[in-house]
Amino acid sequence: MILGLSISAFTDLHVALSLAGIATGLVVLFAMVRGSATPRWTALFLATNVLTSVTGFPIPPPGLDPPRIVGILALALLGVAIAALYAFKLAGNWRWLYVVTATAALYLNCFVGVVQTFQKVAFFNALAPTQTEPPFALAQGLVLVIFIVLGAIALRRFHRDRV
Repeated sequence: MILGLSISAFTDLHVALSLAGIATGLVVLFAMVRGSATPRWTALFLATNVLTSVTGFPIPPPGLDPPRIVGILALALLGVAIAALYAFKLAGNWRWLYVVTATAALYLNCFVGVVQTFQKVAFFNALAPTQTEPPFALAQGLVLVIFIVLGAIALRRFHRDRV
């Protein structure tokens, strides 16, 4: 049991938060690409992604493993994004720090989503059962390139005066 939920129910909650974090993050990222802000979506994106990372830690097995390292990195990125947006109001360098860290945190959530898809969905697992095969590398590479391109566009278009 974790926080009064069975491990299965807690894992389902974690997955639901992760999917919500990806969906809301994509709304926020595409808004930044358009040069606009979505304060409520942004708050929901940041909250669901923080909760995604936090809820990943109690899921067995315990110990410091790659998923927890990704969670720690995501929380650090989200901490900077939250500070840049809410404490520093995107002033000066905080604007680009927000765009980069918010985009990177969303990327990490999507990176884990690709990993989980190749582990849990039979069709994708058959293509890359050990996640060392070319289809897995291609999928992860494509996701990375998409986020680099969208992040670069957002950096040019998203400005403090539009928030």
